[in-house]
Amino acid sequence: MTEIGLPDGVRACLFDLDGVLTPTAAVHAAAWKEMFDAFLQDRDGAGFRPFDPVADYDTYVDGRPRADGVRTFLASRDIELPEGEEDDPPEAVTVHGLGNRKNALVLEKIRTEGVQAYPGSVRYVEAVRAAGLRTAVVSSSANCRDVLVSAGIEHLMDVRVDGLTILDRGLRGKPKPDTFLEAAKDLGVTAEQSVVFEDALVGMDAGREGQFGYVVGVDRVGQAEELRRHGADTVVTDLAELLGRTA
Repeated sequence: MTEIGLPDGVRACLFDLDGVLTPTAAVHAAAWKEMFDAFLQDRDGAGFRPFDPVADYDTYVDGRPRADGVRTFLASRDIELPEGEEDDPPEAVTVHGLGNRKNALVLEKIRTEGVQAYPGSVRYVEAVRAAGLRTAVVSSSANCRDVLVSAGIEHLMDVRVDGLTILDRGLRGKPKPDTFLEAAKDLGVTAEQSVVFEDALVGMDAGREGQFGYVVGVDRVGQAEELRRHGADTVVTDLAELLGRTA
């Protein structure tokens, strides 16, 4: 499929949201930092070690379901908290409480700042659909639909598998391939007939483990080689670069 840069035989495209379709990865990173820094300062005092919005975000929380991100980062600091319940209030000092605190910050940022889709991503998704391929968005975020609506691109996705789907269907989050496999199943295609588009290293791992037909790494932060090491078949800085390219 020279016009869209994908191998022949592909029938569906599975797009991550944050960092691939929309620049909301930066919004999430800022919310994680604000939440964790407040928690760490309350716990450790003025000399606390802040959350790094690049290194800590990329390594411990990017692409993971919210509670998994909390657990993974806390483990990196040898901090253990009670799990709590999924509906814990944001002020609760539990895994779910911290996750819900971060979620409240993200929702506020989306409401006040809005979301714009990457123009190159919109052009590419429109070209994919014009070529007859089906499309799905695959995100660990429970706010996926809100972001799609805010960005004006909900109509470009045939299927949505997100944080709410993960809870409803008991799926494992990235780096496991369950969410991408579920999207392919909902679209009526196999993994081999599907392409994964991801910017997170855990998303690359999911694409490789799921044995998808092709995996596109989207490098927004200068980690092209790491994306390749984690399983990307090709790496671009913008999806529009694929237009007119041969896979």
